Amino acid sequence: MSGDSSFVLTLTCEDRVGIVAAVAGALAGVDGFILDSQQYADLETGRFFLRVVFGRGGDRFPATREPLAAALAPIAARFGFNWSLASLADRPRVLVAVSKGSHCLNDLLHRWRTNTLPVEIVGVVSNHDTLRPLVEWHGLPWHHLPVGADDRAVQEDAILSLVEASGADYLILARYMQVLGPRLVAALAGRCINIHHSFLPGFKGAKPYHRAHARGVKLIGATAHFVTADLDEGPIIEQAVERVDHRADVEDLIRIGRDIEAQVLARAVAWVGERRVFLNGNRTVVFR
Repeated sequence: MSGDSSFVLTLTCEDRVGIVAAVAGALAGVDGFILDSQQYADLETGRFFLRVVFGRGGDRFPATREPLAAALAPIAARFGFNWSLASLADRPRVLVAVSKGSHCLNDLLHRWRTNTLPVEIVGVVSNHDTLRPLVEWHGLPWHHLPVGADDRAVQEDAILSLVEASGADYLILARYMQVLGPRLVAALAGRCINIHHSFLPGFKGAKPYHRAHARGVKLIGATAHFVTADLDEGPIIEQAVERVDHRADVEDLIRIGRDIEAQVLARAVAWVGERRVFLNGNRTVVFR
């Protein structure tokens, strides 16, 4: 068995008997060797989720995706899979949106540049020009798209055009301090990820650290979630918290929170890049 030319199969469907056996049998039929497999049956919704990483186990194993997809197609049709098959070498492409805050963007760029983030960053778009030097130093395209109350629709059309032109699979909001309009949200349904500087659903909206300080909280956190039309209520991908006490002022909370935000967003982007994240209604399934 060789770990070269490995593939990842992800699927969701109505739960029923025989799904795992059928997938394993189809892979065995082409000398596929399963390297990692994770599954989850949601008994509340009746949905089944599966992620399988597999590689060459013998001479019959195809070198390309198409014969593998053809081998899996009959069982996909039989069980009604919503499925995807990709080479592990094919990294999802992401466009990053940012305003003035650099901490999340800088963390993503560092991880990408050091080859520890399993996505391909194709560019950065911003409504301010503040972070242009940082992005251009990394050799990435910089897109400055100012936005005002009168031209928001035009600016968001330009963002969507950038997503399409760059072939981006996802738009990552790395502290992009604008509320996306319903047209853009709908166009990027399941493909837009935000980092919120709060442990949602607490302190939604603006200035959560100020409101957390006013309430004397002992835990602060950050949440990475898919963007939906309901502000800060999209399916949650990852969260983390840090303990604080009465000595922490607002600036302390912001400083600590920035570290949490960067880590949480990086984990969410990495898991999406490794195809570990599945939408499940208002929730997610994340195979860690």
